[in-house]
Amino acid sequence: MRPGALALLLGGASALLAGLAVVVPFLLRATGSSGLLVGFVLSLFPLAIVLLAVFAVDRWEPEPRGLIVLALVWGAVMSVAATALIQPLFLDAFGPRSGAAATLRFLATVEAPVVEESTKGLGLLILMLAARKYVDGPVDGIVYGMTIAAGFAFTENILYFGRFFSETSGSAASLAVIFTMRGVLSPFAHAMFTGTLGLIMGLAARRWSPGLVVGAFLVGLAPAMLLHNIWNSGGEDFFLLYVLVQIPLFGAAALGLYFLRRAEARLTHARLVEYAQAGWFSPLEVEMLATPRGRSAGLRWAGGVGRRPAMRSFIRTATDLAAARQRVLSGRDVRGYAAAQQELLDRIGRERDALLGVSGGRPQL
Repeated sequence: MRPGALALLLGGASALLAGLAVVVPFLLRATGSSGLLVGFVLSLFPLAIVLLAVFAVDRWEPEPRGLIVLALVWGAVMSVAATALIQPLFLDAFGPRSGAAATLRFLATVEAPVVEESTKGLGLLILMLAARKYVDGPVDGIVYGMTIAAGFAFTENILYFGRFFSETSGSAASLAVIFTMRGVLSPFAHAMFTGTLGLIMGLAARRWSPGLVVGAFLVGLAPAMLLHNIWNSGGEDFFLLYVLVQIPLFGAAALGLYFLRRAEARLTHARLVEYAQAGWFSPLEVEMLATPRGRSAGLRWAGGVGRRPAMRSFIRTATDLAAARQRVLSGRDVRGYAAAQQELLDRIGRERDALLGVSGGRPQL
């Protein structure tokens, strides 16, 4: 392992251990051991819902699973640890000087939006700066933002569910109410907040510049914090706000993701057409590799002949090739592109042979 990679690995492991040293005792003090266990189990449900949505959004050009795991861990551990450490300092510096009700409202409507979105967003910024070649546009930014948010919400739900379990002596009715509120009605709340930041940073990443991405981070925090503030300001009018504001916002977000996915598919198609014109793909292959209908048909055919994994690899490599060319056309990753392109083209040749069942030009029996 290279010294730089080893240092990064050791630094990351040390940061994770330090984060866990903050988060685990914090949760135990708030929930107790039984509450922690109950909260952990119940929190898996909303986490699974959000991660399924992330994988659905990420299907066209899947991000490296290692980066997805890192984003999830940042949200679940590092963001929560930083929030727990910063919260009392923020309250002391900016909070109301008297009144329990005023303090609670400040925590919900000011501290939580500002501190939580900043700590989640910091992880997104670090990831995009450190692994910039994997962030090609707004969909990638949304994927990483939603994943960080899913991790944060998971740990936060452990706190809420576990604390309610402990405070109500295991009352099933009370636990059902808080689970319905957080796990059923609002599993995507944090994902929508931080996903908005990811969208703005992903747009900036199309034309790469570290300064531009940092600027997009600072700009994108504003709508993320605003959405968080609106959500936390519901109070007694929560259900009215949920119906009139949150459901329309969620619908708009889903519609926006649909159009962003279509735009991503069009870019893939346009780049592969260029390779087809140079003789690397047939027009039929381009349609199979770069359209949703074509991919579905190709996977069905490959499944029928026992080569579905080979087809998946062929689709993935062709998508990586299109993304690499798009990055160069937008002024990014120009250095080393020729070698990377050739490696991808060589891999495509091998995967096409495996898919068609040929080796050295002869059919495999």
